[in-house]
Amino acid sequence: MSTSLPTSSRLAQYLALTKPRVTQLAVFCAVIGMFLATPTLPDWRIVLAATAGIWLLAGAAFAVNCLVEREIDARMARTARRPSAQGEISEKQIIVFSLLIGGLGMAILYFFVNALTMWLTFVTFVGYAVIYTIILKPATPQNIVIGGLSGAMPPALGWAAIADDVPKQAWLLVLIIFVWTPPHFWALAMYRRDDYAKSGLPMLPVTHGPEFTRFHIWLYTIALFATTMLPYAIHMSGLIYLVSAIILGIGFLWYAWRIYRHYDDLLARKTFTFSIVYLSLLFLALLVDHYIRF
Repeated sequence: MSTSLPTSSRLAQYLALTKPRVTQLAVFCAVIGMFLATPTLPDWRIVLAATAGIWLLAGAAFAVNCLVEREIDARMARTARRPSAQGEISEKQIIVFSLLIGGLGMAILYFFVNALTMWLTFVTFVGYAVIYTIILKPATPQNIVIGGLSGAMPPALGWAAIADDVPKQAWLLVLIIFVWTPPHFWALAMYRRDDYAKSGLPMLPVTHGPEFTRFHIWLYTIALFATTMLPYAIHMSGLIYLVSAIILGIGFLWYAWRIYRHYDDLLARKTFTFSIVYLSLLFLALLVDHYIRF
């Protein structure tokens, strides 16, 4: 491992351990939860503190994931350039880094937000870094389904930060992300199936084959469409959200149907990209609807 890297390069390597793109989506969903938790604008100081705390703990969880999967990452083209996979950052350095930013995140949440948010975020950290990464991911092709709960928690964390409570509306947002995760991730796993075969992880396209996976992408997308109707059904949202959810849902169903019936890797890649845009726009529509109604 080189010890003469410029400070900016070393910081970039540590930042890479936190998987910034994934973290940004998680934090975005948490912020949406914060704004939906109140009919008025939330206290900006709490929003900033909660965002920082959740971001730091999410980054710590992803750093642990990189540490645990460093040998697996080294065998996959998609992840081989991670500093952990290339040995550019040592195991000890990753552990210390994760403890530092994770501890700082917990302190920020406890002292500047509330204890409920701190403990929920810590449980989410354990769920992802330990239960999903260490136990579930190498053990079952349903890893992304079972372990998806930890990745679905951000809206509940954001809601708890503002309301110091997690009502049914927050858990409904968690449910939406939970059902969204399998078709989102399996689209990636489909066009990266050779990579996952090399990794040794029991991913669904490897263990059960592409056709089985494509069918389950289709089934979960149907379930997702139905789940996204629930905010309107329980009067959590209005027509703006409903129309947006229907349009976005039809788009996702169209991609999923094409994957099921006329698969190719380029389509799977486009579906994966669309799924990220889909979730972002869905939650944004929920936010716009929320403030227009109030």
